[in-house]
Amino acid sequence: MATIITEECINCGACEPECPNGAITQGDDIYVIDPKLCTECVGFHDEEACAAVCPVDCCVQDPNNVETEATLYARLATVHAGKEFPALATLPANLSRFRKA
Repeated sequence: MATIITEECINCGACEPECPNGAITQGDDIYVIDPKLCTECVGFHDEEACAAVCPVDCCVQDPNNVETEATLYARLATVHAGKEFPALATLPANLSRFRKA
């Protein structure tokens, strides 16, 4: 998981329903992202949905846990078993922040 929610989280909950993987839940003090479910929205959006709606910009890349597009895309197949996605080589730019239009 290369996305984390920082301590600046105000518990507004805007991010939770936006996550296509169900990776965001309410923690003890702030919302948290489950690293086993986060794909940085690869396969769904060209930016991370949580970061796009966060009013305090606390959904950020974790510099201590950088993952490749291929790693995140492989996780997508696991998280959404049974759903078909295009091959990584043919993934359009609007479905990954790693792609440039």
